[in-house]
Amino acid sequence: MSEGLRERKKRQTRQRISDAAIGLFVERGFDHVTIAEVAAAADVSVNTLYNYYEAKEDLVLPPDQASPRRLADIVRDRRPGESAARAVLDHLRDELRRRDRKVGLTAGFGRVFSMMRAAPTLTARLEDLGRQMTEALAHVLAEETAAAPDDQTPRLVASQIGWFHALLYSEIGRRIEAGEKPDEIADAALELLDLVEEMLGERALGYAVRKDAG
Repeated sequence: MSEGLRERKKRQTRQRISDAAIGLFVERGFDHVTIAEVAAAADVSVNTLYNYYEAKEDLVLPPDQASPRRLADIVRDRRPGESAARAVLDHLRDELRRRDRKVGLTAGFGRVFSMMRAAPTLTARLEDLGRQMTEALAHVLAEETAAAPDDQTPRLVASQIGWFHALLYSEIGRRIEAGEKPDEIADAALELLDLVEEMLGERALGYAVRKDAG
């Protein structure tokens, strides 16, 4: 179905608020900009802003994009015959090849990344987000493999997947701050994922393989 007028206006307002916020945060620093200033720059009321974003941090890390379900959803959507770890590796490779905004390879992201690194509340939220992703993934793995309550394997495999997911973002961030171009970063990140796959044991790489339908 095509987008209705009401939905389009809401989407445009949400984007206008986001653009205004990011612009101010990059220019002055996250901690030096108030919600009221963002609302004024976006030409909306503070109440309207809060209708779209519940917290100031959501303006940079909106829950629909920075979701604690990210890894769990990737694994749930994996193809028949594919393991959990390989599904995440392949998904990350696809995002890198497409220069997807989820891996920070869009134009101008360098300044946004530097702003985020300078804001303690945002770095803390990213760390907490990583923990939530790993916990949600462990729950999915335990559920899909019918693991016993005392079986630590789902948690250990989820931790390894969470580790290389975080490692990838750390490497991308390091290269962004070094001034490398998106294409250079993507190539290096793809090589890193290949190395990760070589280093992971077969037990982790072969864990929770999705059974063929039927």
